[in-house]
Amino acid sequence: MTNRKVEQIMAGQELDWDLLESRHEDVGLILFEKRIDCLRNPSNGQVFERLVLESADWVNVVALDEQRRSVMIRQYRFGVGYTTLETPGGMVDPGEDPKAAAMRELLEETGYESDKWTYLGAVEPNPAYHNHLCHHWLAEDAERTCEQDVGPGEMIAVELMTQQAVRDAVVRGELKHALALSALSRVFQIWPLPFIQDDPSVPQS
Repeated sequence: MTNRKVEQIMAGQELDWDLLESRHEDVGLILFEKRIDCLRNPSNGQVFERLVLESADWVNVVALDEQRRSVMIRQYRFGVGYTTLETPGGMVDPGEDPKAAAMRELLEETGYESDKWTYLGAVEPNPAYHNHLCHHWLAEDAERTCEQDVGPGEMIAVELMTQQAVRDAVVRGELKHALALSALSRVFQIWPLPFIQDDPSVPQS
């Protein structure tokens, strides 16, 4: 029994829902498989259906060259409809471990390689309906050894940024990719504390 489970029981509160059944629906998604879980709410016994988007794990890489500049990428993101500033990353292929995936994605997207890798832990991209993890990696003393090798559905620009330039991009709201921010924040301080930005809902004079 996990410590979290013990704490829940001691508090007189059972939080884990009972899974009654699952089914998959083929809806033609490219990166995800759609799963519907039927679960019972432990607080009232009612049964609900919940959506889960199944995916392989992801990787995200903070790559620093010999001058400690961060190897960043820019690419058009279809969800938001504009080009974003990010760290390199991608999906773990079947049978591949996260480190191998991180090394492959860095090389494919940027042409950079490194012999010095450190695991920075993993995060849950969105546990509300995603079932996978995103593993963060640090690659130091990275150097460019070849040209990019992106797929026909990708177009990626590589940019070397000092740590101050990364901080400035965060503060002005140019860099706001959640997984990139999570990975970068495990390597160096990327924002002032407390982090304050202008409220976009308030008209500026």
